[in-house]
Amino acid sequence: MKLTEKYSLTINAEELEKELAQIKEKAKANFNEENLKIALGAIDLTSLHTSDTPEFITKFTDKVNKFKAQYPQYPLPASICVYPNFAKTVKGTLKEEGVGITTVSACFPSSQSFLDVKELETRHAIEDGATEIDIVLPHSSFVAGNLEETRKEISSLRKVTEGKTLKVILESGALQTGYPTLQEGVEAIAEASLLALEEGADFIKTSTGKQEPSATPIAALVMCKCLKAYMEKTGKRRGFKPAGGVSSSEDAILYLSIVEHTMGREQLTPKYFRIGASSLANKVLTSLEGTPVKFY
Repeated sequence: MKLTEKYSLTINAEELEKELAQIKEKAKANFNEENLKIALGAIDLTSLHTSDTPEFITKFTDKVNKFKAQYPQYPLPASICVYPNFAKTVKGTLKEEGVGITTVSACFPSSQSFLDVKELETRHAIEDGATEIDIVLPHSSFVAGNLEETRKEISSLRKVTEGKTLKVILESGALQTGYPTLQEGVEAIAEASLLALEEGADFIKTSTGKQEPSATPIAALVMCKCLKAYMEKTGKRRGFKPAGGVSSSEDAILYLSIVEHTMGREQLTPKYFRIGASSLANKVLTSLEGTPVKFY
């Protein structure tokens, strides 16, 4: 039995595209100060560059420390997201309370390695201060139809991250375009979403941002419908994180609108809604201030 059947969820690509057209219209009305502030506070402020150094990450983190002095009326980011070897740097620099320390882990972004290596990297990240861990769905097993192996890997990493927030990246763009039809692609996104949720994901996340396409509205809508179906069946509310290519205020409000449309405004807190981005914070601040801002 497919998981969509188990959760009484129908995924139809044609209907999804019609629904998205309606949400895009709603997003225009949603472009306001209140929602821009929500989006700003949902950001996992991200630096994932090959050229990152401890010195750069220290300065990057210190911008969060200095933010409230200049912009006391706006929320801090939900977390700072870095490679696992920089968790200790963020922890040693971050002074603001309530900002998480997120690291990508488990051989991000490809997830192509041995499970014990992925577990070890994740343990190191947590020991160094990570409070949130973003891992990638093992595509090599999922696409091959080896769902037992896929479940085993997520479950094992869930045990390693016990007590921490676990986000599972589906690399939804690869799923969306990796099948002969869009219908098959969105069905794969739904199956991956529900599988990750069953194995303990606190969040399902669209993309690594390291390959194209990254986040797409149709993938976001599918994932949010899965979150709703999972909540209705289990009573457990879980989170959604679009990431990769979310680079404008309009993008942020569109994804916020998809979440609100599907899950209600109660979903729009950092506990259940994040946006993974690097340049977005400045774009949202610019929209709020009405003048160019380059704080982060």
